[in-house]
Amino acid sequence: MSGEHEPELSPTEQSLVDLIDEAAITALTTALVEAPSENPGGTEALAVEVLEKACRALGLAVDTHEVAVGRPNLIATLPGGDGPGLMFLGHSDVVPAGPNWTADPYTVRTRDGRLVGRGTTDMKGGIASVVAAMTVLSRAREFGIELSGPVRLVCTVDEEEHGIGVRDFVGRPADHDFLGCIVAEPTDMQIVRGCRGASYIEIEVTGRAAHSGRPADGRNAIDAAAAIVEIIRTDHDHLAETLDDLLGCGTWNVGTIHGGQGISVVAPTCSLGIDRRLMPDEDPLAIAENLRKTIRDSKIDTDGIIVDVRVTMEMPGFATAADHPLVSAAVGSVTDAGAATSVGGWSAACDGGFVSRDLGIPTIVLGPGNINTDAHQPDESVAIADLVTAAKAYTLAGLRLLHPPAE
Repeated sequence: MSGEHEPELSPTEQSLVDLIDEAAITALTTALVEAPSENPGGTEALAVEVLEKACRALGLAVDTHEVAVGRPNLIATLPGGDGPGLMFLGHSDVVPAGPNWTADPYTVRTRDGRLVGRGTTDMKGGIASVVAAMTVLSRAREFGIELSGPVRLVCTVDEEEHGIGVRDFVGRPADHDFLGCIVAEPTDMQIVRGCRGASYIEIEVTGRAAHSGRPADGRNAIDAAAAIVEIIRTDHDHLAETLDDLLGCGTWNVGTIHGGQGISVVAPTCSLGIDRRLMPDEDPLAIAENLRKTIRDSKIDTDGIIVDVRVTMEMPGFATAADHPLVSAAVGSVTDAGAATSVGGWSAACDGGFVSRDLGIPTIVLGPGNINTDAHQPDESVAIADLVTAAKAYTLAGLRLLHPPAE
């Protein structure tokens, strides 16, 4: 859809967009990154404290709730009218810094107009852009604009691992209706209207040890696991025969395998760690049960072999209609903020799937930075100009979705 929309800002919109403060976005991004929140191995408490302080300084209503020790979700709300509001979603955790950085990953530095540090792209820069937009929207009344509903930032913990933060959030009673949710993950300002989900399936195979000179006396768990891998490979190929225009298809990946006791021993145990990417209508529990049935039908778990199949992580997928007002507003807002954009799907998964599935809120993903080239790697960085563009787009989306036309 890039190039199909003529940039057009009303005088009021232009005045509000001009209030976007690049220095404030840079400062908040820096402060968030310099409050490390690695997952696993740390907590998000320091980063959430920084965000809470920034939101309270704006006069936003802020609520924090510890999901686990040192791991607080944050909800910051800009009040509006009684109509449906607009939600922004982010997460406060980052993946571990890892090796090969050229400097301290938690001391932000500027290089060629980019902020460098762990979490600048995924996704503390995006959160700072949301706060900048909420800062501007808080002044809308000065320009004669009354927002028809609230603007809310939800910042969860543990997105990078098991999603305990978003699970806690969607499990609590809703206190307002929302017309849409924008997940501020790094999409290079492309509008993602659908994501595949993700699940982890762990398989434990138990056999019986014996001397390798008499393998028939034992039951080899590695042999059984290898047969299961072939079942998975066959289903992976079968899924690829039918592709969805937006999201492609579900996929299998055997990521880990551990087994055996020693070279001269028939393997008594073997474990598989499997990633199963999900289409929006797929249930990982049903997928796991179907895998169990196929294993039984193939007679793998007989004659002394025991197979246990468990789903240990689930993140649902989602798809929002291409003609939904949230998508349309996002297209116009990004273009009017000065960026080329398109509408499509994402092979990655995010917390937005829970918001879409469990709360029934139409959801898109839209944020500064590139998840493929910038995130989860040494010297992670984001362009300051992109953070400003995102803040402008979020501001315009809020105005256009929450400012009903005059009658």
